[in-house]
Amino acid sequence: MASLRISPIAPFTQSKRIDTSHRGKHESSLFVKTFPNRVLSENRLPLAISKVATNPPSEVVANNQEGENVNEKHVAWTSVKQERWQGELQVQGEIPQWLNGTYLRNGPGLWHIGDYNFRHLFDGYATLVRLSFDSGRLVMGHRQIESDAYKASQKNKKLCYREFSEAPKTDNFLAYMGDLAKLLSGASLTDNANTGVVKLGDGRVVCLTETQKGSIVIDPDTLDTLGKFEYSDNLGGLIHSAHPIVTDTEFITLLPDLINPGYLVVTMEPGSNERKVIGRVNCRGGPSPGWVHSFPVTEHYVVVPEMPLRYCAQNLLKAEPTPLYKFEWHPESKGFMHIMCKSSGKIVASVEVPLFVTFHYINAYEEKDEDGRVTAVIADCCEHNADTNILQNLTLQNLRTRNGEDVLPDARVGRFRIPIDGSPNGTLDAALDPNEHGRGMDMCSINPNFLGKKYRYAYACGAQRPCNFPNTLTKIDLFEKKAKNWSEEGSVPSEPFFVARPGATEEDDGVVISMISEKNGDGFALVLDGSTFEEIARAKFPYGLPYGLHGAWVPKK
Repeated sequence: MASLRISPIAPFTQSKRIDTSHRGKHESSLFVKTFPNRVLSENRLPLAISKVATNPPSEVVANNQEGENVNEKHVAWTSVKQERWQGELQVQGEIPQWLNGTYLRNGPGLWHIGDYNFRHLFDGYATLVRLSFDSGRLVMGHRQIESDAYKASQKNKKLCYREFSEAPKTDNFLAYMGDLAKLLSGASLTDNANTGVVKLGDGRVVCLTETQKGSIVIDPDTLDTLGKFEYSDNLGGLIHSAHPIVTDTEFITLLPDLINPGYLVVTMEPGSNERKVIGRVNCRGGPSPGWVHSFPVTEHYVVVPEMPLRYCAQNLLKAEPTPLYKFEWHPESKGFMHIMCKSSGKIVASVEVPLFVTFHYINAYEEKDEDGRVTAVIADCCEHNADTNILQNLTLQNLRTRNGEDVLPDARVGRFRIPIDGSPNGTLDAALDPNEHGRGMDMCSINPNFLGKKYRYAYACGAQRPCNFPNTLTKIDLFEKKAKNWSEEGSVPSEPFFVARPGATEEDDGVVISMISEKNGDGFALVLDGSTFEEIARAKFPYGLPYGLHGAWVPKK
């Protein structure tokens, strides 16, 4: 068994687990009602109720919301109502019997401390949600991740660490200088692991954000915070990609170098906490490396993007957010894509590409000629038409404004073609007509069996205009260049996560799981057929949950 290196985090006991065993039958009536005013897609039949839930909480302890009537806001952008809840849900429809395991979703879910309200979606304290599937039954639970940043905020009733757009307030110049010193050492950077969650090859489950100290081990069954994931190497640095490449046999991530602009490409074996360097990429343009929230790989190569939206140390040092927060847009520095061999660390291609802005890569694969020789790497991403406005669009003020205006910036499935024959330039084009998915595109997943390989299908959040945020679930067919969309009026779905059916031979044979936040304050778990993209089951939550980001699947043991 692999050794478990965890630094203990003191238990947080402000809230107690809710005991629902004493509640009567009348209190479960919420779950046995049908879902009124639901818009069914064409040819979709009403679903039958097949399971009855554990009684929901009769009383919800509401957090102090952001200075307004909670009912005036979409539940997607309101803080989670209580620190934790767990119970079995009623299932409407039928969950496949083969779907046995736990879907974990991470994301920011608490956007205030007392009367102080955060400004940006990415600032919120991490809320972990669990959907445990077992032979057609479904148990849901959620809980706050007990990071140092979260515990300090609850104890001191104020912000104590630097979040994405927030910085602790200082009383005087000396205090400000002390804060800067702590920032340079990394002591004041947040460990609020509110972005992703991954299951390592040895079974450990780790929640992540872009700060290296924000790597936290959790128990997928109880959602308990177990401790910090401590790296045992001497690579140093303060930040890393929020989305490493993780399989049962592989762990690869990027470490941006802000001093000598570039990126270390590192790997880590299952059961180990020690990262080892595969190679280094030096930046070709700009004063600092480009933001690397995520990156793709192929079977033999790591794709290292160098985006003209670059880290900015000066912005990081400021007490108040700039328009691009910790970044600056440097179109004059151009954009580049670098291809590194996994086995040797050798850079086999470094090409200039059109300007681009992306948070999330979908997949990459090797293009071969008729003799089987690799001629190029194809890398797909959710690309925002080189428009940095998407960052400002994710302020909570903008998200909470529902005035019917069509203000969501356009996005597409951007397809890079990166030649490895010595050519100096690569291309970037739309992989399909963006109108197929409403010119909105983000939060993507694929069949994990096709990671790094040529693939046909992707699942993402698209747009039904007018909107100010992606509001559909979309299945993209990259061969037929078509998309199929699921939506319900006023609903905000989180990342569609694909789970392949065991033994499947078709790429889209499986299910897609998402969590839906509704405008009336409710929410539910949704299961779609991966092939037809039709709804096969849903299960209503006891109350609506805020929008979340990324997830992971933990198979049943």
